[in-house]
Amino acid sequence: MKRAIVLMNMGGPNNLNEVEVFLKNMFNDKYIIGAPQPIRALIAKLIIFRRLNIAKENYRELGGISPIVGYTKRLVRRLQKVVDADVFYEMRYTFPFAKDIIKKVKDYDEIYAIPMYPHHSRTTTLSSIEDFISCAKSFKIDHKIKTIDYYYDNLFYNKAIVDRIKETLKDDRSEDFELVFSAHGLTQRVIDKGDLYQKHILENVEFVKKELKLQNINFKKIDVAYQSRVGPMKWLQPYMEDKLKELGEKVIIYPISFTVDNSETLGELVLEYVELAKEYGIKDYRVAKAPNSNRNFIIALKSIYENLKLK
Repeated sequence: MKRAIVLMNMGGPNNLNEVEVFLKNMFNDKYIIGAPQPIRALIAKLIIFRRLNIAKENYRELGGISPIVGYTKRLVRRLQKVVDADVFYEMRYTFPFAKDIIKKVKDYDEIYAIPMYPHHSRTTTLSSIEDFISCAKSFKIDHKIKTIDYYYDNLFYNKAIVDRIKETLKDDRSEDFELVFSAHGLTQRVIDKGDLYQKHILENVEFVKKELKLQNINFKKIDVAYQSRVGPMKWLQPYMEDKLKELGEKVIIYPISFTVDNSETLGELVLEYVELAKEYGIKDYRVAKAPNSNRNFIIALKSIYENLKLK
C-alpha cells in the first residue's frame, strides 16, 4: 500500500518577485473576498496597489523569503521519519500549488490531505481542501483523498503550544506575565455568516488553559486578540493594537491560529508590534514560536494521520 501525506498551508513568497503573485492569488480567492467577479478582481487590484510595496519591504526584512517555506520543509523532513507514508506539502497561493503536488501523488493508493489550520474556516480550511480536491478530480483520483476539518482539540497539538509558551518563559515566573493568544483576524461579516473560526479559536484557548493548569503554569492574566486587519470593514475584536494598550509591563504573545511561523508571526508580531509595545510601556515583550516541527506537533500530525487511516 503506497500512501502519501500532503500538508496544506496558505503559503508565502519564495522570493520578492513572488510577493505580488501571492497577494493576487490570495485576494482573488472567493473565500477571502466574497464579492462576485469582476468586482472581486477590482477589489484585489486596489488592495494590492495599496499593500504591495509595504508587503515587499516586510519580506525584505525577513530575508526576502517567507519564513513559512523553510519551517514547512523542516516539518516535512521530520514527519517523514515517523510515518509509513511519503510526506509532501502544497501551498494555496504560492508554489508548490495543489496542481503541482497532485501530479506527484496521483499514483499513490491513499492520499491524506492535512490542513495546517487547526481551526475550521471557509477562508482557509475549506478553500484549501476544495482546491486540492478540485485538482484531484481532473486526474480522477479524488476518491483516494481523506482529510480533516479541524484538530484544535488534539491533545498533542495543545501540548506543543504549551511547549512553545514554556520555551518563551525560559526560567522566569509565569505569574509575572500576561499571556495573549493572538489569532489572525477575519471580518465580522464572515463570522456572522456562520464561519466556525472564532468559536474554534476560543475553544482552543480553553484547551490550552487546561494544559497549562495541569503543568502548574499560572499567568497573571490570559487574553485573546486578533491581528492582521485590512481595510475599513469591522473585523473580529479586540484588535491586537488596542489590546496592547491595556497590558502590563511583561507580556507573552502566542500566535494561536498558526502552526507554522510566517510573515504574520515573525514579521507582524515580532517586528511591528514590538514598537507599539514599547510605545505603550511594555518593558518585556515576547513572542512565542508557532509549533513548527516541535516534537509534540509531530506526534499530533502522526495521530491525525493514523486516525484518518482507520476511517
